[in-house]
Amino acid sequence: MSASSENNNEAFSIKTIIGPLLAVIVGMIMVILDSTAMNVALPGIVKDFKSDVSTMQWSITGYTLALAAVIPLAGWMTDRFGAKKIFLITIALFTLGSVLCSVAQNPEQLILYRVIQGLGGGMVAPIGMAMIFRLAPPDKMGAVMGTLGVPMLLAPALGPVLAGYLVEYVTWHWIFLINLPIGIIALLVGMKFLPNVERKTVPSLDFFGIILAPIAFAMLAYGVSEGGKNWSSTETLTGLIVGGVALIIFIFVELRQKQPLLELRVFGSSDFRKGIVIAWISQIALFGVMIIVPLFLQTVRGYGALDTGLILLPQALASGIMMPIGGRLFDKIGARPLAITGLSIITAALFMLSRISMDTTTGFIITCLVMMGAGMGLSMMAINTHVLQSAPIHLVNRVTPLTTAAQQVMVSFAVAGMTGFLTSRITDHMTETANPIEAAVAAYGDTFLLAAGIALAGALLGTILSRPKLPEHAPDDETKDANAAMMAGH
Repeated sequence: MSASSENNNEAFSIKTIIGPLLAVIVGMIMVILDSTAMNVALPGIVKDFKSDVSTMQWSITGYTLALAAVIPLAGWMTDRFGAKKIFLITIALFTLGSVLCSVAQNPEQLILYRVIQGLGGGMVAPIGMAMIFRLAPPDKMGAVMGTLGVPMLLAPALGPVLAGYLVEYVTWHWIFLINLPIGIIALLVGMKFLPNVERKTVPSLDFFGIILAPIAFAMLAYGVSEGGKNWSSTETLTGLIVGGVALIIFIFVELRQKQPLLELRVFGSSDFRKGIVIAWISQIALFGVMIIVPLFLQTVRGYGALDTGLILLPQALASGIMMPIGGRLFDKIGARPLAITGLSIITAALFMLSRISMDTTTGFIITCLVMMGAGMGLSMMAINTHVLQSAPIHLVNRVTPLTTAAQQVMVSFAVAGMTGFLTSRITDHMTETANPIEAAVAAYGDTFLLAAGIALAGALLGTILSRPKLPEHAPDDETKDANAAMMAGH
């Protein structure tokens, strides 16, 4: 290393990039807070609009599908128009969507405005992380990543509590309206401090992929949602058939593209296929339940929104504590034991929740949630890192958009499927008892049992994971960017 390089490294500290860091952190906190807040606010929104859960869950499903649609565009857009410009546009679009959500007058408007939010929010973390990665010297990357990790750990813990307070003591509209001042701050700080990253020559955009992917994923999510109520209904079959055909055409188109929207060739790696299937299964089990638990606490147990947020807090804290532990263990023992152990803990917690009744204590519920959080922290980062390491080295930078977009699609399937199944089971149990509360409790138990079965399948599949061979050379800048965006997406 040259003397000038040594001096530059000695002069560097977090303070030297505090401006860009602050802009990215504020933007990430805003997006992650909003995502976690909706789970707690949903029962109040359902009541206020005099709607039902199966309809209002599309305010979450539509948002996650919009995220999935724009995540693959992040790299192309930043290369074509510049990272700073696109980052500021996405923050502005998310803020605009938030304001529109706060004034929604009916379910249809809220769902549409949530889609606008998602179109803005999907690129915030990947673009922000990549910009900061470029600014920090390699030997200071740990300190920078530790700082950027703050919103990823704090926001999921604080989101439900903040949302609970606003819903209970103000109004649900404020979980969106609060984003207006935060968004303005992020824009002002970003305009002043974010660097102008050099643009690059980019290939033509994959327009067929952009059109086909949202159609395929949205229609499949709709089919899964309706299938939870009745798998033989016209709506279910239409959604699954149209979505399935669009997905097949999308796969065919992507495999023929030189620069596809999503790099599907990576599925040629057997280690990658095993890892991503297990990741999908664990995401369906976990994220489907994350919306069901707040519904149970508020609609069946009668807890207020703030109490619900406080009950959910230990789960997020347990996940945050176990995540770095899982990361350190991964370096020593690989993903297989962590995936098996983590998903087994999640399975046990969900099975315990399936035994709930009106007499179940709050302490028991919190214990189950802590187990789920610990299992998630232990297994998710290990599985995600395994997936990234399993990809062929020449495709690693293209894997991140695929995995982060696929996660959002799996979340949308989980939310749609679990809420549809819950609604169906409540209707079935109502034919067995005249007590609607008893029917609801039994239906929630059935839904938790379904999630436990899905998590168990993931734990069993974890036994087939093998440790991928690591590349002998040091990772290049693109690989580092891929790692950063992978952490942001998950």
